[in-house]
Amino acid sequence: MTTTTALHRETLGLGDRPALVVVDIVNGFTDPECPLGSSADSVVTANIALMKAFHQRGLPVFLTTVIFRHEQEARVFRDRLPALNLLTPESPWVAFDARLPIAESDIVIEKTHASSFHGTNLGAQLAEVNADSLVVTGLTTSGCVRATVVDGLQNGYRVAVPREAVGDRDPAAHDANLYDMNAKYADVISVEEVIAQLL
Repeated sequence: MTTTTALHRETLGLGDRPALVVVDIVNGFTDPECPLGSSADSVVTANIALMKAFHQRGLPVFLTTVIFRHEQEARVFRDRLPALNLLTPESPWVAFDARLPIAESDIVIEKTHASSFHGTNLGAQLAEVNADSLVVTGLTTSGCVRATVVDGLQNGYRVAVPREAVGDRDPAAHDANLYDMNAKYADVISVEEVIAQLL
């Protein structure tokens, strides 16, 4: 059996103007009553702390939600995961969790796929606020968080993932994806370490 050695990686840290991207902290993912949801109280609590820290420093905060406005939007994704069909404009599942301290300055990104970049104007909005790095949080670690992290790196941003501020319905998938993101795409660190890096 061949053993492999992990590649050397550098811890990059955040830049001077990081943006917080809160991925899909919406009722459909934080309420276990929804087929897409799970118990995510600790993840919500961690995101509250991060949002307050970014607001206090005048740093940009983005919040994403998944909404399907017509039948053919993301059809293959929805055929693969039929529970996604619950995420329609009139559904309470697409609303942000009421516990989040959302400010008027926060920017909402509506998406139809896993990555917060795919088919959205997130890239343009990040450029508009002069963001130079990303802190990506939310739900789920193995899905929309990971896709956003990978695309963040591919769009030229340093990325940090605060481990307490992300979650997944599957604990094994959560752990495996944190390991993989830290190995290749992002600095996986604590909420405390993220806040300590904010200027």
